[in-house]
This record gives sequence, structure tokens and C-alpha cells, in this order.
Amino acid sequence: MPWPQTYDPLHNQLLSTLAAFLPALILLTCLGLLRLKAHISALIGLGAALLVAGLVFGMPAGMAAASALYGMAYGLLPIGWIILNVIFLYRLTEEKGLFRILQSSLAAVTGDRRLQLVLVAFCFGAFLEGAAGFGTPVAVTASLLAGLGFSPLASAGLALIANTAPVPYAGLGTPLVALQAVTGLDLRALTLAVARQLTLFDVLIPFWLVWAFAGWGAMLEVWPALLVAGGAFAAAQMLVAWLHGPWLVNILSALVSLAALVLFLRAWKPKRAWPLPGETLQPPQSHPPGAVLRAWTPWLVLSGLVFLWGLPQVRAWLDSFSLVKLAVPGLHLMALRTPPIAPQARAEPAVFELAWLSASGTAILIAGVVSGAWMGYRPRELLARYAATLRQVRLSLLTIAAMMAIGFVARYAGLDGAMGLAFARTGALYPFFGALLGWLGVFITGSDTSSNVLFGSLQRITAGRLGFDPVVMSAANSSGGVMGKMVNAQSIVVAAAAVRRPGKEGEILRFVFFHSLALAGLVGLVVLAMAYLGR
Repeated sequence: MPWPQTYDPLHNQLLSTLAAFLPALILLTCLGLLRLKAHISALIGLGAALLVAGLVFGMPAGMAAASALYGMAYGLLPIGWIILNVIFLYRLTEEKGLFRILQSSLAAVTGDRRLQLVLVAFCFGAFLEGAAGFGTPVAVTASLLAGLGFSPLASAGLALIANTAPVPYAGLGTPLVALQAVTGLDLRALTLAVARQLTLFDVLIPFWLVWAFAGWGAMLEVWPALLVAGGAFAAAQMLVAWLHGPWLVNILSALVSLAALVLFLRAWKPKRAWPLPGETLQPPQSHPPGAVLRAWTPWLVLSGLVFLWGLPQVRAWLDSFSLVKLAVPGLHLMALRTPPIAPQARAEPAVFELAWLSASGTAILIAGVVSGAWMGYRPRELLARYAATLRQVRLSLLTIAAMMAIGFVARYAGLDGAMGLAFARTGALYPFFGALLGWLGVFITGSDTSSNVLFGSLQRITAGRLGFDPVVMSAANSSGGVMGKMVNAQSIVVAAAAVRRPGKEGEILRFVFFHSLALAGLVGLVVLAMAYLGR
């Protein structure tokens, strides 16, 4: 018999909300303050989530266990599958010395590390976010930055900060398509509203990124190039959103931004080049064009396959003979979302899709195998490298699985609903806190898509009751959510694994936490202004 969620189990809204926040607070305390290892913190957080779900929110024990197992499975595929195969590809290229050539080729464009950071983390990362999402851009760009000589902490943290503004258009617009499905609002109107809300941040993120890396003065030295990168991205995003829709916004915007920045740097140079700490700048080493192409080939192959895998037609074709759908016993259609979180009582599906062939991680694995064979690795050597990679990331995979389990328990037990309603009770300041509700949703689930599915309907209902534009507030859920991506536990674990620093997740969290809250607050102010000016 279906179990109805309740969002005020203690019959006191404040206490119920605090109880719902407790697992997240315990997780953050373990990671950020107690500095426990990530997999231990995640398991403690999962235990807290199960206890709160059962003892406070009244979720049946079998359903709670099923939701945790469902989350663990989702953590391994698709998210863990991506990080495993990205690191496999990275190890192959590193052992062949290709990263040194790749670094030299970037230095030929610009030897300035600030601008290399923008090219890799912002421009290339946005392309990967548009093509795949699901942690792919953070995993790839953090690996690339580390290979280029950036410190592991900087590589992970800066990759997370860069992966913000492009998030609503991830995976060919999947978050906005999901938002339209749960709200019933016009997809084009939602796409344009998100583009308007994030235009400022498209321009701002390259500046913010360099400021976080090198400081205010160093950022001002390269402001023309940062304006070109961010301005070109913003202009292309608005134009594509207006003329086409959400599907190709990131991919085209990223390519326009990358091309504009490269062309600009051919005519403009900063007054002084910026090295990494302790680095002595050397003139870029010249390599034959064939060697440069060889160094970039694995990453070009990866980009091409990830883009191809992201196309709906290709994904549908691969799924037609490989997708396995498994209804989770004891959980599928057994948890009822109830008003006001849902317009009417709705049974939550729980179907694990074993999309092993169409998963982005599979495209990355194929890129690794193809590139490895092309680089001269024998099959036995590839298997040995893959086994070594699996040993390297085993604790990271456990951590990702446990982190996702926390999010799934919160979702099916209704903890997320209790937290969301607290934001919806903020009255005249609701537009500001509505954006923070999106931040909360991504912090819990790790996905702008999942946050939109969880809170999109609530945003529309609350906006209507308070007299705000439902399109603006539904879009704010996605726009605010992007700033929660960098502090989501799964993203941090992916970043730590990508730079081969498992156990340093707490340091990465402390590095990005201020940036996440500050940027989320700025989104809230933008949405607040739009909501009142549009009345």
C-alpha cells in the first residue's frame, strides 16, 4: 500500500524543517569541520538520513533501505562510471608524455595561466556540460588542469566554480526539458527566462574564476580577455535560447566563446604573464604539428564521442537494444508526493535504468580504448591500466554511492519537501529565497534536473499564490540551482577523484563553499529584481 509523505511530522514547522536538514548538516560537519575522510562522512550522513526518515518522518524501514540502494546504484552508474573512465584516459595520456606537449600547445596560444584556466575550465567545460553533464565537465577539466600543472586543490575547486552558468543547459537542455514537464509552462519561455537570469553570470564567471585563482589585481590585468570570453558566451546563449531553445545553447555558446577568446589573444597580450606558484616561465617549446595533434587527439576523440552520445537519436538507438529498466521492489510507486509539494497526490516512480551503453561514461571508455590502442598500448596493458585505475578510485566510488543514497532517501522520505516548504514561506522575499531553493535542490540531489523535478511544481504553485510570475520563479529554480552544483557532495567527490586526491574532499568543500553561497545570493537578488519589475 502506498505511503503518503508528510512534511510536518513533528507538528511544528521549525522542528520538522530542522530535522529534515539534519543529515545534510551532519555530512557537512563531518567533511568540513571534523575533516573525516569522505567515505566515512558519507556513510555517517547516510545513517543519519535513514534514522531521520524512519524515526521522524515515519518512512517504512524497507522503503528507506530500498531508496538507499537505489541511490547507490545511481551513484555508480552513471556518475561513478564517468569518473572511472575519465581517469583511465588521463592515465594513458600521462604515461605517454602527451600532457607535456598539450601544455606547450596551450602555451603557444597563451602562456598566461589565468587565461589557460578560462580556456579549459570555462570554455571547454561548458562544451562538455552541454554535451553530457552528469559530472563529465568537472572530471575532465579538473584532470586537464592538474595535468597542466595546477595544484590538485586549485584544479578541483576551480573546475567546480567554472561549472555553474552552463548547468541549466546540460545534456542538450535536459534540466529545462524536465522543468517544463513538471510545471506545464512553455519551454521557450522558461529557456529565455533562465538566459536572462544568467546573462550577468555568463559574463561574471570568468572574472570570478580568475579572481579565485590569482586575486583581484591579477584579475584586472586580464579583464579585456575575460570580458571577451564571458561576453561572447552570454551573447551566444541569449541568441540561441531565443531562436532555437535549450538544446544547443551550451555547445554553441562554448564554441563561440572559445573561438572569440583564441582570436582575441592573437591580437592582445597581458602586460605580464602569470605563472603558477614557484614556476619559472619559459618560452613555449615548439613541437611539430603532428606531435601537437597527437597530444590533443585523445581529448578530441573524447569530445566527439561524448557529443555523439548526447544526441537524442543516438541515445535512443543505443537504448533500443541495451537499456534495462528495473522497478525497485518495495519503492516503485510506493511513496506518495502530497500537496503542496505536488498539485495532487502523486506516486513517485523508482525505476533504475541500466543504460550501460548510452551512458556518457561508456563513450569515455570507448575514447580511452580507441586512444590507447592508437597510442600503442597492447590489450593486456590496457587491462592492467584499467585495473590500476579501479583500485585508485574504489573509495571515491564508495563515497559517490553513499552520497547519492543520502539524496535518494531524502527524496523518497519527503525530507526535501519539508526543506522546500520552509523556503516557500518567506512571503515578499520569496523570489530571493526561491532561487536559494534551487540551490538547495542541487545541493541535495547533485543535479539541476533532479532539483527541477523536485521543486519545479512547488515554485509554480507558490508563485501563483503570492502573485509572482510562475515562469520567472520556475526558471529561478534552475538558475539558483547552478550555484549549488559546486558544493554538492557528489561533485566534490568527482573533483577529488579526478585530481587523484581522495580524502581531500573537505579541503575542496572549504575552498568552494563561500563562492557557492555568494553567487547563489547574487542570483537571488537578480531574480528578486526581475520578479518585482515584471509585476
